[in-house]
Amino acid sequence: MKNRQFRLLTYNIHKGFNVGNRRFILHPLRKALNDVNADVMCLQEIQGQHLQHEATILNWPKPNQTEFIAHNLWQHHAYGKNAVYRQGDHGNAIISKFPLAEWENINVSPYLWASRSLLHGVLCLPDSEKCLHIICLHLGLLAKERRRQIETLCQRIESHVPANLPLIIAGDFNDWQGKIARQFSQHLQLKEVFQTLHGSHARTFPVWLPLLPMDRIYYRGLEPINCERLKSPLWQSLSDHAPLLATFQL
Repeated sequence: MKNRQFRLLTYNIHKGFNVGNRRFILHPLRKALNDVNADVMCLQEIQGQHLQHEATILNWPKPNQTEFIAHNLWQHHAYGKNAVYRQGDHGNAIISKFPLAEWENINVSPYLWASRSLLHGVLCLPDSEKCLHIICLHLGLLAKERRRQIETLCQRIESHVPANLPLIIAGDFNDWQGKIARQFSQHLQLKEVFQTLHGSHARTFPVWLPLLPMDRIYYRGLEPINCERLKSPLWQSLSDHAPLLATFQL
């Protein structure tokens, strides 16, 4: 870990399909992630299983999407289901070069038709006495739904994350009006890395004309060095979201 720095990427991968679900693009998406070579990735809408796609898509990978993306570069990973249906499931994943000491998937679904969860992992960082808590999430579309999910998230952090340990919460917040920031700041002393460095949240959706600040990386106990929205034409041909890549120093 160079100069005690590490890079974290958050990305909603749209189950490995491009905008409009017209093409299966998981293979070029993995190549793009390999080229970025972040130390830790928080991925949302990652497919666990899909029986129909397995039978009909010729280049559908035999391992699940988490294992397929992690192959060779990232030895440690955790997958948490947040939507289960007849054909399979999808959810959130933490993929890491650093060991995962433990992880847990917490159901925060108020409705059966809108399953959501928080994937909470604890990473062992090299050359550090402190572990890093990471929560990967994908919040609901409705404001009422998100309020209940944030309440559960706050309770989880207060009960499971010691105040002296570094913490990152990354993912698709679906909070285009920015109502979560004040609660995070007041109750959990969290800051958002792009806003801290650039003065506003990154606009990440839709990827072809980013207008809404959906994807974010909140932190505490770390020093942010850099944060960028990856916006080359390559990323516009992949998911409907743009990735965020942040560099932190312990």
